[in-house]
Amino acid sequence: MKALTNSSFSFKGQKSVYNGKVRDVYYLEDQRLVMVASDRISAFDHVLPKGIPFKGQVLNQVATMFLKATEDIVPNWLEATPDANVAVGQACEPIRVEMVIRGYLAGHAAREYKLGKRVICGVEMPENMKENDPFPQPIITPATKADEGHDEDISREAILEKNIVPKAIYEELELYTRQLFDRGTEMAAEQGLILVDTKYEFGLLNGAVILIDEIHTPDSSRYFYADGYAERQAKGIRQKQLSKEFVRQWLIENDFQGLEGQTMPVMPDEFVNVVSERYIELYEKITGKAFERADINDIPARIKQNLEHYLSIS
Repeated sequence: MKALTNSSFSFKGQKSVYNGKVRDVYYLEDQRLVMVASDRISAFDHVLPKGIPFKGQVLNQVATMFLKATEDIVPNWLEATPDANVAVGQACEPIRVEMVIRGYLAGHAAREYKLGKRVICGVEMPENMKENDPFPQPIITPATKADEGHDEDISREAILEKNIVPKAIYEELELYTRQLFDRGTEMAAEQGLILVDTKYEFGLLNGAVILIDEIHTPDSSRYFYADGYAERQAKGIRQKQLSKEFVRQWLIENDFQGLEGQTMPVMPDEFVNVVSERYIELYEKITGKAFERADINDIPARIKQNLEHYLSIS
């Protein structure tokens, strides 16, 4: 199957382009941006050598659903999705802090906990927790947003002390983060899922806080299946989850965690197809809808045609 691993478009009114780990962002002269969700996949801050068919479509369409479902909580950047892999919206000034919220001891937090750490981003974690146990209440563990390399954990106190974000705005970010997580948790529960942890990114538009990027996708979030969660936890069995954590685990098993001197393993085609199906499974599970696969015969041509048509009439 074909995958979109890079893009090199030139749209009318385009003034610059930014190539991220997964998304390519085209900035237009009218203060809008075109965000192309590629099929690239990253883990441990490295882009894997093979793309995952339909992954970009899944991310784009899941994010679109959740942005529309949360616009009553906080305004967001999205204007339209004229192609399965593309979103168009307002260009905002990014706030250089990633708002991570965790309802359960999983992923990065669990790895830190296993090392004996009981404080993460200035937040104390209770003693005697098992991996994937719920926190008494969700904790916010921010990270500084890096253009390249690793995002770094940072405490609320350090953010305010360094004036990375003014206090009033940061408090607004915390409020939105908890409200968005509550909404995401409710929507996940309706589909038999547990929203374990996630991250939100915000920007400023005319001085107002705006939700940007993606939300509640398998790249930015971790989901457990609610059915059997308690039983698996009681028996110490690994939780069944929908996220890209299983890709990280595959990399770890193949001796790669993004550390110096380690070589990125090449994913066999069979595993690429498994990852693709897992992304499609998450789409169908979280949305409750059948996934309609876009035409991937010539993805760049399809995107160019759809975008040029949309930009000509908007």
